[in-house]
Amino acid sequence: MFGTGAPILTLTDAAADRVRELMDQGDNEVLGLRVGVSSKGCSGLSYVVEYAKEQKQFEEVVEDKGVRIFVDPAAVMFIIGSQMDYVESKLDSRFTFSNPNETARCGCGESFSTQ
Repeated sequence: MFGTGAPILTLTDAAADRVRELMDQGDNEVLGLRVGVSSKGCSGLSYVVEYAKEQKQFEEVVEDKGVRIFVDPAAVMFIIGSQMDYVESKLDSRFTFSNPNETARCGCGESFSTQ
């Protein structure tokens, strides 16, 4: 856990269920999902979620509701205290983040900023 005492990331039940489903569909080498951020989108940063086959150096590991999330070290300061959710609609399904560090979000909801 990160040194502030606050959890880096928590998961809703829906997010944990979806991570479990993805893990069941993945191969045996997959240890969990990795969450990071990338520089893109109209607000500057976008969330990235991918399979994790190993723990990278300096990566934080969040274990919540029986699943494992690896947090890219470059993303920690942007997502600390966030909650990861999974939403489904008729048109799409995706992981979403409720992030107390966000100061702006683009109109389409695909990117955010913290400044």
